[in-house]
Amino acid sequence: MPAVADPVSCCAPLAAPALSVEEAAATAALFAALGNPARVRLVNLLAASGEAVCLCNLTEPLGLAQATVSEHLRKLVEAGLVLREERGKWSFFSINGEAFERAAALADLPKGACC
Repeated sequence: MPAVADPVSCCAPLAAPALSVEEAAATAALFAALGNPARVRLVNLLAASGEAVCLCNLTEPLGLAQATVSEHLRKLVEAGLVLREERGKWSFFSINGEAFERAAALADLPKGACC
């Protein structure tokens, strides 16, 4: 499957009349980025901080090696959910609020659509 540049901007709501192959792939890439407990915890840590957090401050709370945390953050950045900023030799990460608003709209199903 080809890489999707910015899955969040390419996704259509799940309740759309029909999803194209590209929209389905972009939506799947977005959910895959959140499909790992460590990445969900990273999103939680970044959302709770309210400001950009240095990679060096994310390894201890997760109990993971820096390389592992970097790989998880890379996937979140590629999905467009997290922003990366270089400050000298350090990388700082923050939530992409606009992307999460769009992602939340993906699952906004009309009342009566299920159950």
